[in-house]
Amino acid sequence: MFTAAAIGVVAAMALALARALMGPTLYDRILSVNTFGTKTVLILAVVGFLFGRPEFLDIALAYALINFIGTIAVLKFFKHGDLGGTGS
Repeated sequence: MFTAAAIGVVAAMALALARALMGPTLYDRILSVNTFGTKTVLILAVVGFLFGRPEFLDIALAYALINFIGTIAVLKFFKHGDLGGTGS
């Protein structure tokens, strides 16, 4: 059952990657890369469960935080042009 879930998540990752390559706007590409990162967290959790390695959940949580912070940083960079400024 979890193998089928892993295959489904990998298929969704392929669709997100295709959207990142074909996205007409920058925000479509950023959203698809964020979706790809979320699916990576899911696949890490499923693989950790399949192989009986609960430490994969720790890796998945760390990757989820990095994915979230990276998405916010990229969006701020494209909106304001820098990451360290006050935005004005």
